[in-house]
Amino acid sequence: MSKLNQILFPSRYQTPAILALEDGSVFHGIALGASGIAVAEVVFNTAMTGYQEILSDPSYTGQMVTLTYPHIGNTGTNQADNESKQIYVQGLIIRDYSIVTSNWRNELNLNEYLLQQGIVAISDIDTRALTNLLRLNGSLNGCIMSGEGVDEKVAIAEAQNYAGTKGNDLAKEVTSTDAYSWQEGLLNLSTNQFKSTESTRFKVVCYDFGIKHNILRILHDLGCELTVVPAQTKAADVMALNPDGVFLSNGPGDPAACHYAIEACQQFLNEKVPLFGICLGHQVMALAMGAKTTKMKFGHHGANHPVENCADKTVLITSQNHNFAVAESSIPDAMEVTHRSLFDGSIQGIRHTSHDAYGFQGHPEASPGPHEAKVLFEPFITAMRKTKISDNEGENNHG
Repeated sequence: MSKLNQILFPSRYQTPAILALEDGSVFHGIALGASGIAVAEVVFNTAMTGYQEILSDPSYTGQMVTLTYPHIGNTGTNQADNESKQIYVQGLIIRDYSIVTSNWRNELNLNEYLLQQGIVAISDIDTRALTNLLRLNGSLNGCIMSGEGVDEKVAIAEAQNYAGTKGNDLAKEVTSTDAYSWQEGLLNLSTNQFKSTESTRFKVVCYDFGIKHNILRILHDLGCELTVVPAQTKAADVMALNPDGVFLSNGPGDPAACHYAIEACQQFLNEKVPLFGICLGHQVMALAMGAKTTKMKFGHHGANHPVENCADKTVLITSQNHNFAVAESSIPDAMEVTHRSLFDGSIQGIRHTSHDAYGFQGHPEASPGPHEAKVLFEPFITAMRKTKISDNEGENNHG
């Protein structure tokens, strides 16, 4: 396919590019997207679809993504499939860029999408060999260099000098600057329009550590009136909004570095406000309960990860994107493990033993990925419903 691409579209194959890793490995390929240099931690994602949702996921800040599926770009891109306002990956690494874009929803082809946002990418490299290298040695820092003056030694030095994500608080770099309300529901594929409803039962404050749009759409459709607040918002300011529940979003970087978020979550636990955390939010909640987190060898990134419910042994196929996890040896008495990865046994779900607080490591909003994990939003909704009923009964008895 790549040989045919070079014959039919020779203009795409005039600019060489390299990917250099901190261990000295160098992969030669063809430039895609913007020319220049990108330096970040290199991870691999095994999803077969959803490259646009992956590119626009803020949880990938500080990372460049290798897509293991070989044929990328055939569906193009469109505004509706963005999970945020911009591309957040530092670079993209693929095997084969599609000759044509052939989806009715396409607005920009992948190369135009990358160029529009200044993202450096590389194609025509052996992504299977790269993935095997990352699985063997763990995530490595890397440098994509394209355009004039490609220099292997300089690229290797750039990769070796990158600080990495461990110890870095990246949530405060991607969060919104101001609070805002969200009133958009899930996409109607027949019209390519987002649904909206005026029916809201629960007031929910969502912490934006790098929140994805489809999470907000699901919560909206479940009857939540949503206020999204910046990552460093004080717990007292959230409580002043009188929420029925608090949601802790996904996000990038090391959760242990988010001291402000851990402190706020501890206050919500003390106030017994219903809580639900996803990805980074799940890790922040675990830290607030007294657990610790650890950096994984190469993380979980993909849309085909089996996760077991510890109670009934049912299995969900889930979407995953994380390089940190709750440390097995640090589980406190206040925490119960509810879900585990069937790939490596790592902790995927938690709940507080005496309070309605739930966390899940994966991305149950399915962007991209299977939809079956959407049921994980239900305990949070049930907890808010229970709290409202209890509050109403207390008011009636008082009256």
